[in-house]
Amino acid sequence: MRWYSLEGKLALLLAVTAAAGALLGALLGRAMDSPYAAVALVGAILLPAALWLGQYVSHPVTRLLRALQGAVASYSDGDFSFSLADTRRDEFGALTREHNRLGQVLREQRQHLVQRELLLDTVVQNTPVALVLVDLRERVAYSNLAARHLFNQGRSLVGLDFAAVLAGCPQQLREALEGGEDALFSLELEGIEETFHLSQRGFRLQGRAHRLYLVRRMTRELSRQEVATWKKVIRVISHELNNSLAPISSMAHSGAELARRGDLERLPPVFATISERARHLHLFIDGYASFAKLPAPAPERVAWQPFLDALQQQTGFRLAGVLPEQDGWFDRTQIEQVLINLLKNAHEAGGTADSVELEILRPAAAWHIEVRDRGSGMSEQVLANALLPFYSTKRSGTGLGLALAREIVEAHGGRIALANREGGGLRVSLSLPART
Repeated sequence: MRWYSLEGKLALLLAVTAAAGALLGALLGRAMDSPYAAVALVGAILLPAALWLGQYVSHPVTRLLRALQGAVASYSDGDFSFSLADTRRDEFGALTREHNRLGQVLREQRQHLVQRELLLDTVVQNTPVALVLVDLRERVAYSNLAARHLFNQGRSLVGLDFAAVLAGCPQQLREALEGGEDALFSLELEGIEETFHLSQRGFRLQGRAHRLYLVRRMTRELSRQEVATWKKVIRVISHELNNSLAPISSMAHSGAELARRGDLERLPPVFATISERARHLHLFIDGYASFAKLPAPAPERVAWQPFLDALQQQTGFRLAGVLPEQDGWFDRTQIEQVLINLLKNAHEAGGTADSVELEILRPAAAWHIEVRDRGSGMSEQVLANALLPFYSTKRSGTGLGLALAREIVEAHGGRIALANREGGGLRVSLSLPART
């Protein structure tokens, strides 16, 4: 125990007081005949002295506690610039130094946080994506420059009623935002048709519900993708046309030569080859036409057992799990076409025929239909592109099977997903909204 510590100072004060009391009592006891009078006189002299010494010792402590109380109040208000004078060498001095170090750490963290917020705000304000954050009362809590120009002619949106802001916006923009889902829409801006993608999400910020709207201009990206798609379509069609027209032209020339020489017995195989190539070309063109002219789905109530029985007559599969009791709600013909295509792909994937499974589930407000196989699965590159039109890894494939399945499922308001299975094979999942 050091003498300059708080404990040492209190012990020294008590020792000095006790020694002074004993000495004073001894002196007064000799001078006075009554010991009680001596004790009373000693108490009358030492009590004020003890009170003064106690106040003297506790005053710095009280002052430090008040300073710490003020520092804590400043921290609560977000002010971390408060520091205490470091003049004591006891425990309160150590507490003061720790407090000052804490304030320094908080100031540095606050500075770094402010710098990061400034950087983030600069990035968000200057991004071309229009961003609007709306609170539970439909008041705009935050918006960037792109949002101001898109929604309010460059003026600030913060604090405005978002419904009132939308009232002055074009109808296409209002309908897209009021739909409650991600969407593509087009607007005419400065005489130019522009395409936008809307993304909206709800979340909680500081315990309160908010909704974030992101509107991105997609015209250039869609134009580039459209040109690339058309180029690919032209390459695929040109390839198929050449594969069919070249043999037809060659066989037609051979048939004409055989007819000129009178060799009529060899003409039927020539005409059969020409007919076969023409039939293949017709099927190829018809496949593209069916993809381009896909009708809107006509959902109806579908009992699962008869539907699967009819499907089983066209392609084999093993039913996994138990069929749900509720009937499905979808376009029977279109979903049957999707499942036939998926089951055909599963049989061609390389696994055994009895490993092709189909399962129907309803975990929530949607039907989940899974087609599973134990084939070779797909690489990451194929998984990323398998649902795109005209993408195919088959030598004679058109790349329209899975793309057509995706088009049909999304027209129903659903989703289709592909994933490799543990142990080998592929899982294709269809999610179709259930009728409530």
